[in-house]
Formats: sequence, structure tokens, C-alpha cells
Amino acid sequence: MPRFVLIGLCEPPSADKQAQFDEWFVDQHIEDTAHCPNFVRGSVFKLAGAHLGSQTVSGYLSLYEVEAPSYDEAERVLNEWQRDPNAWAGRQKHLDTAAKFGAMPLAVKGSGWYELLKSFDGPAAKK
Repeated sequence: MPRFVLIGLCEPPSADKQAQFDEWFVDQHIEDTAHCPNFVRGSVFKLAGAHLGSQTVSGYLSLYEVEAPSYDEAERVLNEWQRDPNAWAGRQKHLDTAAKFGAMPLAVKGSGWYELLKSFDGPAAKK
């Protein structure tokens, strides 16, 4: 089965929305999305620094590992999943949090599906 990653470059829409972003996106959305069928894992990373002085476009990166016949199928399953208010036991809390804030406390700077071509383990993977 092909493996894909869905990358999201996201951050709070403004500094005063940081706590809302942390509660909804970091603490709930990543886990909620990771429960989607075909999803292997969901992770979120906070930018620690630029690499080689390069420009960065987002303070946060979400990374979802997905197994699916195609990214189109993965996208279809994800969209269906996200529309279902009863998709899993924790969904209602996630929806209630979004409703409490009146809108998603999220600014998306970019997002896309990437198909795995090759993967290599480094020395730390063998520990």
C-alpha cells in the first residue's frame, strides 16, 4: 500500500489567539485527525529555528502519515471523516472547543500530500 504524508503549515491567526490555537489545534485537532481511517500517525512540531539561515513560513508543522491507494482516496476519506460528528468518541469535545471559539483559531500557510519515494533509517533509529 502506498504511503503518503499530509503536511500542514499552520499557526495561530494572531498572538492573542495562541492559547486557543494550543487548545484546539495542538491538544485536540492532531489527535482527532489521527483517528481517521488509513492514518498511521499524527504529529505536530513547533519551529525551533531556521536551517542554515533559510526563511521559514510557519511556526508549526503538522505531519500525518497515511496509507492509501492514492492521495485522492486519502483526501476523500479524510474529508468524509471530518464531516462526521460521530466519527470517534473524542469528536464531540473537539467540535465543542471549535464552537466555543466561534471559529477555528488557525491560519494555514500551506498544506499538501506527499508520496513516500524512499526512506532511510539513521543511527539513532537503531537505539
